[in-house]
Amino acid sequence: MYHCKIFVVDRLLVSVGSTNLDNRSFRLNDEANLNVLDRSFAASQVQVLVDDAAKGRQMTLAHWHRRPRRERFADWISGLLRAQF
Repeated sequence: MYHCKIFVVDRLLVSVGSTNLDNRSFRLNDEANLNVLDRSFAASQVQVLVDDAAKGRQMTLAHWHRRPRRERFADWISGLLRAQF
């Protein structure tokens, strides 16, 4: 499974990859980022982020607790199996 992070700096630099900004990611984990210095690419990535944000919705704690049973059960099972992989 690949969990990608992206950040855009000054609508010029884009960094995309798996690295977290912590010592473990920098020193121990086999993680990598691709850094691109290009205004056109940065503009396209900003638009992707804006589009994604428009599709999102706020999640409150009350809403989280009202999730369907099957979703809560799947989360519970995933938590049990997480340590196995």
